[in-house]
Amino acid sequence: MTENEISKVIVDAAVEVHRTLGGPGLLESVYEEALVWELQNCGFVINFGQKLVKDGI
Repeated sequence: MTENEISKVIVDAAVEVHRTLGGPGLLESVYEEALVWELQNCGFVINFGQKLVKDGI
């Protein structure tokens, strides 16, 4: 999959979450879990909750 194809799948998943759950009003964690679920259904492996490390910090 190219970067553009990956980006399209991610944007489409985010739009689907927005359509399903509606706009603002829920906690960020709800949208986050819904997006993870959508992306997993698209075949992505998601390491949910992992901390990011940059420059050893």
